[in-house]
Parts: sequence; structure tokens; C-alpha cells
Amino acid sequence: MTNAIIEVKHVRKSFGENHVLRDFSMEVWPGENLVILGKSGSGKSVLIKCIINLMTTDDGAIKVFGEDISELDQDALDKIRARIGFLFQSNALYDSMTVRENLEFPLRRHWGKEQRKKGADEAVMEALEDVGLAHTVDMMPAELSGGMRKRIALARTLILRPEIILYDEPTTGLDPVTAREISDLIVQVQKKYNTSSVIISHDMNCIRMTSNRVIMLIGGTCYANNTFPELQQATDPNIKEFFE
Repeated sequence: MTNAIIEVKHVRKSFGENHVLRDFSMEVWPGENLVILGKSGSGKSVLIKCIINLMTTDDGAIKVFGEDISELDQDALDKIRARIGFLFQSNALYDSMTVRENLEFPLRRHWGKEQRKKGADEAVMEALEDVGLAHTVDMMPAELSGGMRKRIALARTLILRPEIILYDEPTTGLDPVTAREISDLIVQVQKKYNTSSVIISHDMNCIRMTSNRVIMLIGGTCYANNTFPELQQATDPNIKEFFE
């Protein structure tokens, strides 16, 4: 079997007496969209921050691309993070920059000057075309709708061609039609680039559309691990309440 692209083994994380993650384990396989489903405050965002080592665990191990992230120095960690895209719930666009400048921002950090001179325009336009917004290249974020800002944020994530994308509540605050468009876009990105994704979401329609597999994070543990249709048919009351 192909090795997991992300491995989380027996991870624990507490904040004082609040035990957020309790012996939590999971794997993400190459090319898979894995959804983490749980109530607010259940530890979903903490888990994602631990995966990219923005937050350290109390116990357990996390491997990304086969590397134990707790053992990496800063340079090695930065190289791992360069292969990972993150779509923030807030979009995190720079309001003072045009769409083009927002997309060029990660290139300035990860590409050399000569590489940017030769390839930045093409990379920007391809990323915008991927999300259907090539015409917005010279617009400001304030001129865009919420759904468009979400698409631009995804384009900025795609510009470095990440192998893993972490989505934090990608459809929160969007109307149902736009939320469905974003969910469909997540699926298109997975198919085009064969990305492996971890998606945090409360939006059951988004989960149904995007997930290859769903992990239910309840009580700090991996309470259930199955496909959306299988979980939908479950008789366990702790699982059923999410589908009612």
C-alpha cells in the first residue's frame, strides 16, 4: 500500500484542564480529500495547526511526507510548509494589494528573482483561470464578493502547486449557491492536481460533495472513520445528531 502522506499517531494536546486531543490518530492518503467533522471547540483547528507545527503536541507523533515534523529544524520545516497550501476561514487577503499582488506574494518568498521575472505572470493567470476569475487580476479585494475572495484565496494557495491543501471551514459565511460552487471547486482542484486535502467543515453539503472519507472528532478521539454515505446510515446517536 502507498505510504500515507500525513500520519498522526496517538497525539495528545491539552490547554490546562481542557484535553482537546486524546490519543488521536489518523492517516491521509495521496490524492484523498479527508474531512474532519466535529462540534465547535472539538479540536479540529488545533489538529490542523499541529499538522503544520504552528502548535506543538503534548505527546504522540505527526509525520508529513514521511518526516516527523517535531524533529525538523526551521529550514527543513519551511521546506515542508512550502509544499502545503492553507485556505484560511477568513481568506487572509491583503486589502492594500491587487489580486495580482496577492497572488505574487508567495512567489516573492519561494521563487528567485529570475524565476519570478520569467514565470510570475503565467503562474498568476493560470491560478486565476483555475478558479474562474482571470478577469479580476487588477481588482482590489474590496471590489470582490465573499465568494470571489474565497476563490482568490484558493488561487493564491494553488500558485505554488501544493501537494497538500488544508481547508479551514471553506464555505463558512457563504450563501448556499456560492458554498456549493466552492465545494465543487475543491473537487476540481483535487482532480486536476491530485492534491491530498484535509477539510474542516460543519457544512454537511460541502462534506457530502468533497469528501472521500470523513473522520468524526468527538471527545478528542477519532470516534468514527468512514465514507459520508456510511456515516449517514449510522445508528449511533453521537453520529446521527450531525445528520439530523
